Amino acid sequence: MNTLFNQPLKVVNAGLAGFANNIQKVGGEAIALSWQPPALGNIDAGLDLADLLRHPLVEQANQVAMERYLNAQPVLVDVMMADEAIPAMAERKLILHSGPPISWENMCGPVKGAIVGAILFEGWATRHEEAELLAKSGNIDLEPCHHYTAVGPMAGIISPSMPLWVIENKTNGQRAFCNFNEGLGKVLRFGANNDEVLQRLHWMRNELAPALKVAVRHIGELELKPLMAQALHMGDEVHNRNAAATGLLIKRLVPALLASNLPLEVMQRVVAFITGNDHFFLNLSMAACKVMMDAAAGVPFSSMVTVMARNGVNFGIRLSGTGDQWFQAPANPVEGLFFPGYGVDDAAADLGDSAITETAGVGGFAMASSPAIVKFVGGTPADATNNSRRMQFITLGSNPAFTLPALNFAPTAAGIDARKVADRGILPVINTGIAHKQAGVGQIGAGITTAPMSCFVDAIQALAQTVMQGAKK
Repeated sequence: MNTLFNQPLKVVNAGLAGFANNIQKVGGEAIALSWQPPALGNIDAGLDLADLLRHPLVEQANQVAMERYLNAQPVLVDVMMADEAIPAMAERKLILHSGPPISWENMCGPVKGAIVGAILFEGWATRHEEAELLAKSGNIDLEPCHHYTAVGPMAGIISPSMPLWVIENKTNGQRAFCNFNEGLGKVLRFGANNDEVLQRLHWMRNELAPALKVAVRHIGELELKPLMAQALHMGDEVHNRNAAATGLLIKRLVPALLASNLPLEVMQRVVAFITGNDHFFLNLSMAACKVMMDAAAGVPFSSMVTVMARNGVNFGIRLSGTGDQWFQAPANPVEGLFFPGYGVDDAAADLGDSAITETAGVGGFAMASSPAIVKFVGGTPADATNNSRRMQFITLGSNPAFTLPALNFAPTAAGIDARKVADRGILPVINTGIAHKQAGVGQIGAGITTAPMSCFVDAIQALAQTVMQGAKK
């Protein structure tokens, strides 16, 4: 010991950085290690995590889930009305919303406003006050999109008369659905529900959807994975930036529209609407990611995350190995850039199903391919690259279909492993839009957020119970 203390002091400090600072002040060498206990310091969860790490049942299950995800082939096959695509909507008054389950009284402003708009759009009420009373009454079922293999951005509202993109996984025949993107400004997904919004929704149902249905049928089947991969090489990350992907989609849709017998004025309105909205592809990207993640769902004992979604109040995740169970926590704030005149106090909590893109390994996980996105969400191109690299530490592997030019064409990190998140303290990164907390104001910024750690801690404990029961059989 005497010999040890006579030598120059070299210390690795885990904990408060102040301890390392004091050592450095007296001439010692100290490295401050950024470390925290796994699973938020929850002892029981930590023990469960230790049991799950390298557990043969979990490892085998994750291999199956990852293989199913990688083998998924999302293809655009049709445009359908919601009550045709989702049979439950033809049987009862049902409106779908984004995120995990939530009751009307607990919903945020944008979701409430969007539900009121959907009720008016369906003709179930004629006045806003009447629509709100109907929503409160319990006579309309309000359920998550994810419960019906669907997704929707921001408020995520889908009602029976709304048109949906139909995406099919050609590997297993499963389908996923997403509504149409309305564009920017006063739109339903941010809770706006005035006459302008309702008229646009009626036009989308009556003219846009039939035209796109004709175009999709003329194309036959449009493979989306190659299109998304190409867009990543053109500066998109297919969540908050879809300019390239939308352009690639337009190249397919316009010739199909021109080959149809649609009236010229209809084609002009349809093409003008699509070309005027760089986010038009977002909803297709979401449905493609949803059908890829659904392929990996339902594998007993798998720790792979198959859903991340937010409802403007809570953030929820699902694991492949725990079935339909949600693990929820209050949504984390979004750190980013606000439009002039707005700030943190104006913002709703994180909102929307669009985090399905990150769940599938694109979006925030592919930020390295989209350096221009930082002008929208904040940070620097180096931050974008670092985010993509960090995600490699919490995933089961990578997706060779999606590569990142800025990282020497390395594949995107994919297959979020709840064990690694809880063990390493690295949260999945998500880039997202920021909605005003009041219905109808609209988007007030964009930024970067993360999933709450407690969701993963709860999921680990539930999975450990499942694995323990499975090991006894």
